[in-house]
Amino acid sequence: MREKMIFGLYALVVVHVVVCLFLIGVVLLQQGKSADLAGAFGGQGSQTAFGPRGAANLLTKLTTWSAVLFMVTSIGLTVLLAKTSDHSVLSGEKTTQTVPAKK
Repeated sequence: MREKMIFGLYALVVVHVVVCLFLIGVVLLQQGKSADLAGAFGGQGSQTAFGPRGAANLLTKLTTWSAVLFMVTSIGLTVLLAKTSDHSVLSGEKTTQTVPAKK
């Protein structure tokens, strides 16, 4: 049972890294809001067919889904790591209780 959880943890780490790299690439490929020449002078630019925000293109949808997948894998990694970990952060520390000095 523990070996399956560790294998699942490693598999989820690989998926998480791939999603991270994909998300970075998709965000870097996107064009800015007013990246054309008219945007520099206050114009609305050439992408005004669907209003000032523009239509959601493929890169926008890929960014949204990869961000959702990033959040899901992050939560999954947190849950799996908590289940596979047998100890606390402070499990090796000795507890000492001190009494305040009397005046």
